[in-house]
Amino acid sequence: MFFDQRGFFEVQPPCLSTDCVIDPYIDPLRVDASEFQLSSSKGQEFYFLQTSPEAAMKRMLAAGAPSIYSLGPVFRAGEQGDQHNLEFTMLEWYELGADVEQGIEILGALACDILKTRRFEVESYRKLFHEHCGFDPIDVPLLTLVEYAKGIDSSLAMAIAEDRDDVLDLILSHVIQPKLGHDTPLIVRDYPLSQAALAKASKKDKQCAARFELFVAGVELANGYDELRDPDLLLARFRACNEKRQKSGRRTLPLKVPLLEAMRAGLPQCAGVALGVDRLLAVQLGEKKISNVMPFTILNA
Repeated sequence: MFFDQRGFFEVQPPCLSTDCVIDPYIDPLRVDASEFQLSSSKGQEFYFLQTSPEAAMKRMLAAGAPSIYSLGPVFRAGEQGDQHNLEFTMLEWYELGADVEQGIEILGALACDILKTRRFEVESYRKLFHEHCGFDPIDVPLLTLVEYAKGIDSSLAMAIAEDRDDVLDLILSHVIQPKLGHDTPLIVRDYPLSQAALAKASKKDKQCAARFELFVAGVELANGYDELRDPDLLLARFRACNEKRQKSGRRTLPLKVPLLEAMRAGLPQCAGVALGVDRLLAVQLGEKKISNVMPFTILNA
């Protein structure tokens, strides 16, 4: 009802696709095309079980769809733990004409509606690091970050010492995140530009991206962007992600994907958000593990 009342149209993107959004750390599951037992598979050797419906939904928007949302299963290889499962449910939406401010507003309104709170708060990534760690995460020297991270996990800090974003993620997840969103849902905005993923650069801070995330009870529930529309910049980011994947021993992913073709045809201005439904349900019920709110995990499916 929340999205229907706002004029969104529900869609059902495919779980299997030749498309694949490239991320340094998220690994899609592959299915050999020969398993389909079809006479023709367009010369495609394999398809991907989608890690997010993002690519298909953006292709719909480029083809003329209105504001859309979907609710369905997604798949990520190697994910298992208190907050992870190989298969989980994702709510994803794209609002036509929206920018980062409107994207934050609708995410906050949804959080208030579901969690029955009167308000939500918004804070910048940089300010949170200042408040909790005493330094600016973007301007501080990498060596200072590494020394700080050693206090969390010395061996891990040294292993990732050459990657600024990895060190920042370690500090965020262990020092800052556990303290977020306990009294009121909190949306963190303006992540470092190096962590933009598929977001535009921020208009408020040239060193940051128009990216935002929702945290409740110390758990990250949703990730949103003022969506990047430049296909050449997207390709450059995909290449950088593949380089990072290769360095970490991961398989590189195809660069020539239908999403890029759709963006070249013209992706309209929009803001998009992906929300983990299982995590949200666990937070609602006060559960520490998503396995407690899932009928089956990969271990007993």
